[in-house]
Amino acid sequence: MSDDRLRSWRILSSDYPIATRFLRLRADRVELPDGTVVEEYFVRESYGFSVVLALTPEERVILVRQYKHGIAEVVTELPAGGIDADETPADCAIRELREETGYAGSPPEHVRSFITDPTNSNSRYHLFIVRDAVPEHEPAPDPTEEIDVLLAPLDEVRAMALDGRIAAGTQVAAVLVGLAALGR
Repeated sequence: MSDDRLRSWRILSSDYPIATRFLRLRADRVELPDGTVVEEYFVRESYGFSVVLALTPEERVILVRQYKHGIAEVVTELPAGGIDADETPADCAIRELREETGYAGSPPEHVRSFITDPTNSNSRYHLFIVRDAVPEHEPAPDPTEEIDVLLAPLDEVRAMALDGRIAAGTQVAAVLVGLAALGR
């Protein structure tokens, strides 16, 4: 298949049936390359989010465990959160690590960025490594967050990503790519 056949869709109009701080949903009227018009193609807009693989000086990974209402389950993850309109992904990584865990460390090292859901979202997430993280502040989670902070050895975190104890796809990818970046 040649890329010449893979042309962009033409947006004929856009509307925002939902536009809040937490969810911005765009409804596009689009024309496909063959001329077909789709009346409502929904796209979730987002500034994206940052994920932090933070290591203590003893090389233990900082994890968070919390209830996630969308899935209605308690999940274990790396610290992560949404990028605000006025901040960079690296600034978000620092803020989220501090808010969720109270930890701070070396300047965040960008590992790579990922596309979250190219079919229905414009969102990307950005993976950072923070080394020598130590507790420096009281955690300041959002009102909807009640977080337990856990520390785990690198090998255990890999096992958690592979056996399902870390289950969100974005988190599994972040753990495995982050460990690879660390040479682990």
